[in-house]
Amino acid sequence: MKQTAGRRAWLAALFILAGPVFGQQPGSLAERLKGCAACHGADGNSQMSGVPSIAGQPKVFLENQLVLTREGVRSTAVMQNAVRGLSDKEIIAIASHFAALPARAAPGEADAALVKRGRQIAGKFRCGICHLKDFRGQQQIPRLAGQREEYLVSTMIAFRDNPPPGVDTQMSAALYGVSDADIRAMAHYLSRLR
Repeated sequence: MKQTAGRRAWLAALFILAGPVFGQQPGSLAERLKGCAACHGADGNSQMSGVPSIAGQPKVFLENQLVLTREGVRSTAVMQNAVRGLSDKEIIAIASHFAALPARAAPGEADAALVKRGRQIAGKFRCGICHLKDFRGQQQIPRLAGQREEYLVSTMIAFRDNPPPGVDTQMSAALYGVSDADIRAMAHYLSRLR
């Protein structure tokens, strides 16, 4: 997915500002969690556009994402700097911490027609089979309920059009041919779920 110049500048600034927190090695778990909170929110519910909420995500999913990033399979400069030098034990502790926090639904008014359409599309594509009926996720399958709407849109479009390394190829197949409008409707619906 292409990044705008403004987004690249924002990520670069974030990388520079977060560097001192993430660069503390070895750091205590509290320092590591502070680093996570800088982007993902103190309670794991992100307030930053483009940054996913990680509160209430399945522990195994979080562990997998952290390991894939640490090992360089998933590549975002900010996250790779954040997980550099993390031991497996630290990854388990961080994942356990955020998995135990309650997820919050997206703020703002829901568009009833868009929610209805998104629910129908998610049902048509049987998203609840893997992500579970209430979309809370399970094991290595992420929670979609309450996730940031714009993050869901960009992630689903990336899965459909140009899946990054280290992601489940089943999602690319599931989203093949799904229109942008249908993706936006699903994201609106899912982001409002509690």
